[in-house]
Amino acid sequence: MRNGEELEGFDGEASSTSMISGASSPYQPTTEPVSQRRGLGGLRCDLDYLRGAFGRMKLAEVVLALVAFICIETIMECSPCEGLYFFEFVSCSALVVTGVLLLMFSLNLHIRIPQINWNLTDLVNTGLSTFFFFIASVVLAALNHKTGAEIAAVIFGFLAMAVYAVNTYLAIKKWRMNSRQQNSRQTSDYIRARTESREVDHRPEIQRLDA
Repeated sequence: MRNGEELEGFDGEASSTSMISGASSPYQPTTEPVSQRRGLGGLRCDLDYLRGAFGRMKLAEVVLALVAFICIETIMECSPCEGLYFFEFVSCSALVVTGVLLLMFSLNLHIRIPQINWNLTDLVNTGLSTFFFFIASVVLAALNHKTGAEIAAVIFGFLAMAVYAVNTYLAIKKWRMNSRQQNSRQTSDYIRARTESREVDHRPEIQRLDA
């Protein structure tokens, strides 16, 4: 009977010891949120951006630039070829740069590189793409031989130019709005700081403490 009581006491001491050691152990099991485990290497697709106006325009720009590039690549003969080569360069460059920006924004990679002004970068890309797609499409329309591939390339070139133009307009509008908000925030901070400094100057008790 005594042995049983001793065993019960030993079991109680062992359980209490394990509870104390478990509570004091630095290697406690942690619960990680499920949202942080999703994605590849912490990358997550920003569906809100893709569903928004800028995301949809980026997708349309990539598709139109890709189709225009494919159309121009199917042309086997050209004379003269300068307009074709220029259109090929413009469509390929726009496809690559816009595709990279789409990945950066849709995967939130631009947040990890705050040294670059990504909104300004997007604005410059859309503005230059609008200008060069217009020039390349006009030149190709003037120098083409009325083949199906050339006509299709010109049509998709002008469509890409139109989407880039709308994107440029919205990007400028967004950039101006952000600049105004930043300026108003800085002005309000300056006014608040001046008001607080004046209140401190008009408090004699604070002046006596400082003295």
